Order: sequence, then structure tokens, then C-alpha cells
Amino acid sequence: MRFLGIDYGTKRIGIALSDEGGVLAFPKEIVSNDENAFEKIGRILEEENIKEVVVGESVDFAGAPNKISEDIKIFSEGLKKRFGVIIHKEKEFLTSVEARRYKDEGEKVDASAAALILQRFLDRNNK
Repeated sequence: MRFLGIDYGTKRIGIALSDEGGVLAFPKEIVSNDENAFEKIGRILEEENIKEVVVGESVDFAGAPNKISEDIKIFSEGLKKRFGVIIHKEKEFLTSVEARRYKDEGEKVDASAAALILQRFLDRNNK
């Protein structure tokens, strides 16, 4: 079973996919967070036959929800309602910072951050 990973941002949404066995995560693409975002994500869900989505749950340094948490909740509920997918939450903390360590300067890291979120979920669930 394949999973889709999402790193939600107010401007961009990073997308990652797992392999067929649900073991490894790979960056897929970056979608602009605009009125076409759900349509683009829906196309990926359909093309890749994805039934479960892992969304990064943003927290602050104390582990509490931060200012973008409510937006992520609304976004996740919209995905579930519109596409009938199962939503999993995976705490994400500084994944964009971590992703930048492996990218060239100026390269967008959102898809890589989504892959890190997804990989953490897969690792935890494949034990």
C-alpha cells in the first residue's frame, strides 16, 4: 500500500509518496497552496491509487500546537471529506530545516520535508 505525505505550508504544500510496500518515502512535488491545490492533490491520489495520507502536525518548541495548526486541521478535514482518504497525523518539527541540509541553496525543500514526515510515520508503523 502506498501512502502520500504532506508538509502543509501557507504558500506551498510539499508532497511525498511511499513505495508500494509502505517502507520508503520519496519527494514527489510541490503544489502551490491556492484554489487549485485540492484538485492537484486529488489527481495525485487518483493516479497513484492512494487511500491514506500522512499530514505533518506542526508544533512549537514546547510540543504544543502553533499558529498554523488550525489551518492544517481544516486542510486535513477537507482532504478527508472531499476524497474519502484516511488521514494520519505525524508530528513534524523543523523538517524544513532538516531538509535544507540535504538540498542546494535556494532549492525548494517542501517535498523533501514531506518525505521526512512520511518516512518517520512509516518507520514508526513498520516496527
